[in-house]
Amino acid sequence: MKAKTHFFKNLDLTSILVPEDGATFTGTKVVCTVGPSCQDVETMCEMLNAGVVGCRVDLTWGPLDFHRKSLHNLQLAMRKSRRLCCTMVDTLGRELMIRRQVKIGEDGWPIHEESFTVAAGQQVIITTRTDVEASSSVLPITYSKFTEMAVKGDTVYIGRYLVCGADSASLYLEVVDVQGDDVVCVAKNDAVLDGLLTVFHAERSSEGLSNVQNDLPLLSDYDKECLHILAQDFEIDFLSLSYTRSADDVREARRFLDSIGMSNTKILAKLESRQSLLNFQGILNEADGIIISRGNLGLDCVPEKMALVQKTLVQACNLVGKPVLMTRVVDTMINTPRPTRAEATDVANAVLDGVDGILLGAETLRGRYPCETVTTICSISRAAEKVFDHHYHYEHLMEVALDVGQMGGDRHGAPGDSDEDGATTPMAGLAQNEANGNSANSPSRGSSFRGSGMRGHGHGLRRDDSWNSVTSAGAHHQLPSLGVAAKTMARFSQVASTGSLAGLGYGRQDVTGAAYHRAPYISKLESIASSAVRAADRVGASLIVVYTHTGKTAQLVAKYRPNMPILTLVVPHLVSDQLKWKLEGRSSARQCLISRSLLPVLAAPSPSGDQLLHEAVVMASRVGLVKPHDHVVCVQRIHDDFCVKIISVDELGAGIKRDDAVMSHSVFGINPNPGAAGPPAVQHAPGYDSPRVHNNPIGNKFGPMPIPVHIQPGFTGSLGGGVLTPTGLNL
Repeated sequence: MKAKTHFFKNLDLTSILVPEDGATFTGTKVVCTVGPSCQDVETMCEMLNAGVVGCRVDLTWGPLDFHRKSLHNLQLAMRKSRRLCCTMVDTLGRELMIRRQVKIGEDGWPIHEESFTVAAGQQVIITTRTDVEASSSVLPITYSKFTEMAVKGDTVYIGRYLVCGADSASLYLEVVDVQGDDVVCVAKNDAVLDGLLTVFHAERSSEGLSNVQNDLPLLSDYDKECLHILAQDFEIDFLSLSYTRSADDVREARRFLDSIGMSNTKILAKLESRQSLLNFQGILNEADGIIISRGNLGLDCVPEKMALVQKTLVQACNLVGKPVLMTRVVDTMINTPRPTRAEATDVANAVLDGVDGILLGAETLRGRYPCETVTTICSISRAAEKVFDHHYHYEHLMEVALDVGQMGGDRHGAPGDSDEDGATTPMAGLAQNEANGNSANSPSRGSSFRGSGMRGHGHGLRRDDSWNSVTSAGAHHQLPSLGVAAKTMARFSQVASTGSLAGLGYGRQDVTGAAYHRAPYISKLESIASSAVRAADRVGASLIVVYTHTGKTAQLVAKYRPNMPILTLVVPHLVSDQLKWKLEGRSSARQCLISRSLLPVLAAPSPSGDQLLHEAVVMASRVGLVKPHDHVVCVQRIHDDFCVKIISVDELGAGIKRDDAVMSHSVFGINPNPGAAGPPAVQHAPGYDSPRVHNNPIGNKFGPMPIPVHIQPGFTGSLGGGVLTPTGLNL
């Protein structure tokens, strides 16, 4: 791994200590977990105004009615605050828990009336029996095969739901014996166990996978039932997939979402165990984004490696342009209004590493200071963003691809060729084997799998073969994890760029031909995105404006981490299921919210791209993103052609400078199908754009266009009337 360094241009502490100047935009995103502390509408409004861009409901804890109320209140809060916010549902999945008596409080949240005190050195029995009540000495577990997983000497962690692992509600146990239905342990520390108690079986091996994995399903029946019910009343933007182990898990979740009509919901894979790290390449290939769940992940990795793991994961996600969120940053703010020095530094380092956002858990679910926590995170993030080395990040993305190319690459097929073209490369095949967990031809690692760890093999439990598949790849190719990411980045739909083609072994003379004759459409999109960021940097632009339908173009621009906001105009488009036409775009706008520096607004389709851009600049000026005479870089698609143009704000800050508003149609290219027509029944509908009009920002392929209206920063849709202010601005 090539480490990213943080060298600051200004070493004058006097200037560093100067308070912030009231910046209006925070590029790093904040997602909160909804619980009793923030479920009411007023608190949600305050958190949205403070900078929250997403709200998560966790099916692990809390009845379905509570989560339904949370999502309903979120809709009311968005309408009241005029802020855009995405919704995320976290699954229960393969979570192991201690079975305890619970009652529902007045607010609908489950509570436990008593707590257990455990002393260091005390014997504690974890049992699979169902007729035992929980106590300080006996803890009944919800998983009936836990005794087949435990081996003498193992470490078992028991802690309160969403605790940090370093407080009084965290208990570390060492297994001393397994007797029938009981796992006999000894407590390694004092603890007070309260609330929902979760169980984590730490990996015993220091280098691979020796533990027998539980055979619980990826999505429990409760998960499936809740998702099906919630999807009928709410638009779910993201599914947080707990305990993701491999790419097969992501594919399984996608099939289920498609089967219940949630095809627009994106999947964020949560990395919570060492197994997910060993299969990370395949997971990253399949998922729409990554959540680094540092709570459980920190238990499964030795402390001295955790920082390197975090930086590697963030860097790999940055390399392929997929959003990455990080958890567990300011746990002490559950009970205090101010973070510790270590926590503040942790947040800043995450921003400097390139993380897209922070996912808050217990801080907002049951913490005393949810709004102060959001404000603190945003303040720390803004301060770190000011010293983020955008130039180095841009060049680093290019250098990694070049470095891997020098290590040897396939020269027989264009690395940018998509799966639809049927072209694969040897490295692409390797990535596919990793994604599928295929280790049929892998050398044996018998020494890693011997001994007592094989218990329970005949009872349906098995040790995953991911270690074989990963080590076989690394043993023969000697590539670091980021090298594999860069090698396979050309296969990812987001990252097949001309620069990466050159870096993967193609001569400079071959790059142009490979990029535009053999590589897919997305190759040009990557080139446009990187060129826009470079142009914005060269002219000192204050804003980048990106037209997009699905958000992919804007995410590619955000991948290069420009030092200015990216105003993302999500233009609704018509899609057909062969029976009827449907206007889509609201979910794409919300899903852009978790990508760093993106500021999505829902723009009404207009036959004039100039008018839409003018209104975007006016709105940006009104909220303080641009000033008179500032430059703005615009990325726009006209039919099947792209353009990057630079405009200037007029002297009054009331729109585009007049000379820049005059554009030639020749800039945008020619419609490759000039005779194409839209749906016959709607060719003459109001607002329909003729195929001969070349300056329509959304083209003609989506059929009839609604009557043009002024740009709407946000969306109305199911939230009722009103215009929403772009989230991320402190107004």
